[in-house]
Amino acid sequence: MSATRKNDMISSTDDDAVIKVENISKKFSKSLKRTMIYGMKDIGRNIFHIPVKSDELRKDEFWALKNISFELRKGETLGVIGANGSGKSTLLKLLNGIYMPDAGKITINGKVGALIQIGAGFNPMLTGRENIYINASILGMSKEEVDKNFDYIVEFADIGDFLDMPVKNYSSGMYVRLGFAIAVHSEPDILLVDEILAVGDRNFQIKCFRKMHELKKKQEISIVMISHNEYTIREYTQRCVVLNDGKMLFYGDSEDAISLYINE
Repeated sequence: MSATRKNDMISSTDDDAVIKVENISKKFSKSLKRTMIYGMKDIGRNIFHIPVKSDELRKDEFWALKNISFELRKGETLGVIGANGSGKSTLLKLLNGIYMPDAGKITINGKVGALIQIGAGFNPMLTGRENIYINASILGMSKEEVDKNFDYIVEFADIGDFLDMPVKNYSSGMYVRLGFAIAVHSEPDILLVDEILAVGDRNFQIKCFRKMHELKKKQEISIVMISHNEYTIREYTQRCVVLNDGKMLFYGDSEDAISLYINE
């Protein structure tokens, strides 16, 4: 298993892939106790350079994703659709480096900005102002870059007088607005967007899609977008992955993906 990341922008080539996913699989345990036991055993094996049979399931384990392969090209928006529990969010966390694959390889060429779950990277006890600096640093921004973009982030998030209030008092919509504002102003090469955008109100959703369109036009960023909304997939993506129970049913033209998904 491996995940390779390069922080520099790749140059345009015939094979212009900014993300390359090759036969990745990820497993979890249904038991917290066994998760901890397996984790300790795996750490011990790694320390003593004993091979871990990561392609085999142990007691109470299941495959959250199995043998997934696809590519994301520079400037492309890739959709990911599937029923709840199909592995969509697990896939995004693998792409963002939160999880490591148990098998297969992920190659990332570029700087990643991610909006995966509400409040991810936020400290609930700190203010919105403080969390902007913390979350931005996680996304690779320096303090100077945050200072330069701070007013733009605050203006886009539109959280008004709540900027200097602890984020534990924020609504889910305010979390999303602030998280998205930070992510898109971190000047990413690749933007990972989970379906939590649906939490925001309609006007904010429109604002987000306009911003993504602006970034694609200006910076030619690449986007991976999870959505249950077939209209969003149809309008904003060129290709799409259809997941079901951890397996990839389809990878190709978005219109064909939608047809398969709604008739599944």
